[in-house]
Amino acid sequence: MPAFAAAQENAGAASSAASTSDAASGVPAANDFDARQKTLDSRTAENDYRYGVAQHNCYSKFFVNHCLNKAREDMRVVAADIRKEQLALDDEKRVEHARQRDEQAAIKRAQYEADAPARAAQDERNAQAYEDKQRQHQLSQAQRAAEAPQRAANEQAFQQKQQQHAIDQAQRGISPSQAAANQKAYDAKQADFQRKLDEAHQQAAQKAQERTEKQQRFQQKQSEAAQHKADVEARQKQAADKARQKQEEQAKQQQQLEQQQKQQQKQ
Repeated sequence: MPAFAAAQENAGAASSAASTSDAASGVPAANDFDARQKTLDSRTAENDYRYGVAQHNCYSKFFVNHCLNKAREDMRVVAADIRKEQLALDDEKRVEHARQRDEQAAIKRAQYEADAPARAAQDERNAQAYEDKQRQHQLSQAQRAAEAPQRAANEQAFQQKQQQHAIDQAQRGISPSQAAANQKAYDAKQADFQRKLDEAHQQAAQKAQERTEKQQRFQQKQSEAAQHKADVEARQKQAADKARQKQEEQAKQQQQLEQQQKQQQKQ
């Protein structure tokens, strides 16, 4: 999106330049508009208040009507001045709003122009996908049309077989109702055969599973027996080693005892 980034940068630069130009030319900002509007509202309220006070004070004077007229005239002068400033402020607001509207429109135009290549690429991809689908549909239609004669021939051959089968049954003296009954009986036999075949398969699978489990149990027992034999042989070997060590110790002790007796006899 380099184009869009450049457009945004240009729009931002234009906005910054416009803001700088406004500040340099003395055009108030939006917050300045609010402050000026508050000032005008305060002056209007103050003018109304002073007029009300003046009216109240006039009734305590001798020339009441003259006083009221003067108070009204003073109020109108101030109100006219406020009105003049209000109109000027409204004009400035309209100008500023128009400038902001034009700026936003320029940003949107720049964004739209920046997105134009992406939209064109997407439109091209959509058009290509549509053309591919159309070609695939045409190929499917052509293939189906090419296979139509074969399907018709297959259907015709099937109908001929059905007719020949009906003729054969009629020649054998089998009525259509009898043929239907025979077909039903045949279907029942086939279903029963299939059921028995499925049961045989299930039984065979179950027996195979049982044989596998028996083989596993046999191997487990063989392994346990071999381990038991190894343990017994190990214990027997340990017992034999202990017995041999004991005999050797006894023989050694006997030899030491005989040597001691010989020494005592010599003394």
